[in-house]
Amino acid sequence: MKFGIIKERKNPPDRRVVFSPEKLNEFQKQFPASEIEVESSDIRVFSDSEYQEKGLKVTNDVSTCDVLFGVKEVPMDALIPNKKYFFFSHTIKKQPYNRDLLKTILDKNIELFDHETIIKENGARLIGFGRYAGIVGAYNGFRAIGLTDETFYLPKAETLDSQKELILALKNIKLGKLKIVLTGNGKVALGAKEMLDAMAIPSVSVTDYLTKNYEHAVYCIADVLDYNKRTDGQTIDNLDFYNHPENYESNFMRFATVTDFFIAGHFYGNGAPYLFTRKDAKSKDFKIKYVADISCDVDGPVASTLRASTIANPIYGYNPQTESEVDYKDENAIVVMAVDNLPCELPKDASEGFGELFLENVIPAFFNSDKDGVLERSKMTENGKLTARFSYLQDYVDGRE
Repeated sequence: MKFGIIKERKNPPDRRVVFSPEKLNEFQKQFPASEIEVESSDIRVFSDSEYQEKGLKVTNDVSTCDVLFGVKEVPMDALIPNKKYFFFSHTIKKQPYNRDLLKTILDKNIELFDHETIIKENGARLIGFGRYAGIVGAYNGFRAIGLTDETFYLPKAETLDSQKELILALKNIKLGKLKIVLTGNGKVALGAKEMLDAMAIPSVSVTDYLTKNYEHAVYCIADVLDYNKRTDGQTIDNLDFYNHPENYESNFMRFATVTDFFIAGHFYGNGAPYLFTRKDAKSKDFKIKYVADISCDVDGPVASTLRASTIANPIYGYNPQTESEVDYKDENAIVVMAVDNLPCELPKDASEGFGELFLENVIPAFFNSDKDGVLERSKMTENGKLTARFSYLQDYVDGRE
């Protein structure tokens, strides 16, 4: 089987890649029956010569490959018919702007495997850039604090080479008595936690966080049952919340009254309560001044996230009384960092980590008859039709939704 790494063609340019030269070299050594080609790119974080130095073939034409790996959406005119493609298609939630992309994939008889659909039997994601979103999101949140208060300066993450450099920069800042709450228990939250721990900020329990004052910065991790409660007063478990979110209401205000900096690293599921509403943010007891919304659900569970921000302009202000966007230095503003493509700011580390997960969890399926069903579960299209698991997208494809 012949595999190809495609050039990223979406604008704005994305420098990430599924496999670094080193990981692609490991791929070839582990599966010597495979053939691998790399499409030439002047955008990619790794140069053509770095792949060639590992003995990999770089070419301008990957049309002879059977399987093609990319990161972001492939422009419709660049899709090669009758191939297997892996990339983030941004179609599984019926995103209107990519309906024509999915239609073209079907018309060209392409087998699409969306990175988001590569899951275990229990539904847990096997690969993704979540950890790097958490790493960069936490860094950007601290950067926003420094820019707002003019107490310290951090360079943009995209100007630094690695997580190690981000950490070195963070270790030079002084925070004072900052209370930080981090929501979530997945890869995003753990990535953010790595940064807090690297800064030697003490982690405290939820109880201590809510009841004690400190003379130094502290943080706590809040899981779903810490900031949600059943309306009938019962305490069951996380699974009950995931299965029956309609039986819960937010209990996040108890954090909002004692928190300076909120890092939103949670996954928000349909039907779950909002963490805090616009009404909540108007309360005189609402203390949060800074929000790093890594989850970035616009106009949703974090009321201050009016829109996604950009790498070029990552920060804006939210005035809770007028419910409108203002300058982030406005004295009445909640300072919001809500970049929705954070891993792009750390393309080298993100690509290396993604390739490691891909080599471990996906590539073996091509050589072991897909014994764990990884490919079968993730395949969205086949023979010009949606597969059974993704048949819910038919109305979307047909333009009826």
